[in-house]
Amino acid sequence: MKFKYIKKSYKYIGLLALMLIGQSCSDLLEEEVISSIGNDYINTPKGFEDAAKSAYSSLRNYYGTQQGITLTEFGTDLYATGADGGYKGFHFYDAQLQPTVDYLATIWDETYRGINVCNAVIERAPAATVTDAIKKARVAEMKFLRAHYYFLLMQQYGGVDLRLTETILPTKKTSRAPESEIYKQIISDLESALPDLEAKSKATDYGRATKPAAEHLLAMVFLAKGNSSSKAADDYSKAATYASNVINNYTFKLLPDFASVFDQGNQNHDEVVFAVQYTMDPLTNGTGNSLHLYFGMQYDVQAGMVRDILNGRPFKRMRPTKYCLETVFADRVNDSRYKKTFKDTWICNNPGTFTNVFDNSKSTVTFKAGDTTIFIPGYEMPLAERAKKPYQVLVPSRYDEALFPTNKKFLDPLRPDRTYEPGSRDYMCFRLADTYLLLAEAQLLTGKVKEATDAINMVRRRAAFPGKTAAMEIKQANMNMEMLMEERGRELLGEQIRWMDLKRWGNLVERVQKYNPQAAPNVKPIHLLRPIPQTQIDRTEGGAASFPQNPGY
Repeated sequence: MKFKYIKKSYKYIGLLALMLIGQSCSDLLEEEVISSIGNDYINTPKGFEDAAKSAYSSLRNYYGTQQGITLTEFGTDLYATGADGGYKGFHFYDAQLQPTVDYLATIWDETYRGINVCNAVIERAPAATVTDAIKKARVAEMKFLRAHYYFLLMQQYGGVDLRLTETILPTKKTSRAPESEIYKQIISDLESALPDLEAKSKATDYGRATKPAAEHLLAMVFLAKGNSSSKAADDYSKAATYASNVINNYTFKLLPDFASVFDQGNQNHDEVVFAVQYTMDPLTNGTGNSLHLYFGMQYDVQAGMVRDILNGRPFKRMRPTKYCLETVFADRVNDSRYKKTFKDTWICNNPGTFTNVFDNSKSTVTFKAGDTTIFIPGYEMPLAERAKKPYQVLVPSRYDEALFPTNKKFLDPLRPDRTYEPGSRDYMCFRLADTYLLLAEAQLLTGKVKEATDAINMVRRRAAFPGKTAAMEIKQANMNMEMLMEERGRELLGEQIRWMDLKRWGNLVERVQKYNPQAAPNVKPIHLLRPIPQTQIDRTEGGAASFPQNPGY
């Protein structure tokens, strides 16, 4: 049973400053009582619980959203643009990527709202009329969330305003803390939270932060820190220790079948370390997990097809690069992940005879309900062979911005109708396969190549087709960073992580130039950071002198 978040409209006056008011309100702020709930409500058992739950809701602004995926998968080596949609400056790294882009401010403002709720709960816990055990547990959760929020902000924007107390009154005094100080605070929050978080694979109240979730995040943080200007000699070894703790000290298990990790009816499974909760209840789901919209190709205007709930509403945003399809997913004999990541078959839901089909091996096709209408073989099937097929065959030479292999991890057939946008899938922020790959990376960077090979082979064996397990195992001589980077691409494609992986590895520019022709002409080192939202600078006393823009914007 998952717990329900209290949405971001949590309305008592002391927490009305869920936002950093100097950063996300207009210059002229008029306070107005919008609820009869008093400022001391947080001290009551119900109010304290409501406040703690509301701190989680800002995660829904980032995970499972268009703005979140724009900042994490656009403009990488694995994804290029589809035919539709805006915000393509994040793909192209061109003049569209400006401090005035609303997604930058949306992520910024909502993340700071979450931080401010965390600060309020931590500060007000001593006065709350709940047991000491509950106080400790909720404060630990808030420290996990605050660290999580600051890590996301710093990875995207660099040094940001480090606020550790509740912002109640309007303020325009803000400044940028150095990354070293923010890393120190993130690590302090997470490590001090560990003793009071539930030391279980699944929280009693499913969806809350746990000790293994904090340890997984610490592994991520130490890997990022080890590749930053704040690095210390023991960062990688600490990352390995925390990742090993998650793997060895709890009951997490890799599911036997890669495809089952993404089964919508099986979301609270043994591989989930931490997930953002969504629901089918429209009153509490907000905008929902909308990732089902962005990876689909334009199947719905093709012969024999109309849009339906099962195949989704294709917004055509995310198109796999040639490198992604032909190099990362090159092995389709031993490795099941191409077959289980990409949808390759469409079944007729619009019977009839059709002309002007995209498959140039035939001039007309006729389908009855239940027939295959489109098949994507994943290789350049010869024209003569395609002509024998009673369906359309989409081969790589015919891929374009509207027709391409569709990542099916996020499809949501439980939506009530074919136009409905708010999906109900939980979003897996951390899962055990990622933990193994973080461990492999940390071990490789500390020279423990055998151990790194063992860790990566855990993930690769699970991905094998039946009877192909031995063929999937790599040898120690083949364990290197290129293998690790490709393996993370195969396992985690589309899971809101690639841009930050490339940033951590320090090769964003190199790999985008090499593998993403759309972005290659424009990407440069300044793009390792996003622009600071112009609203933040404008609302800071002293403007850019007090809160400087990132270089190059």
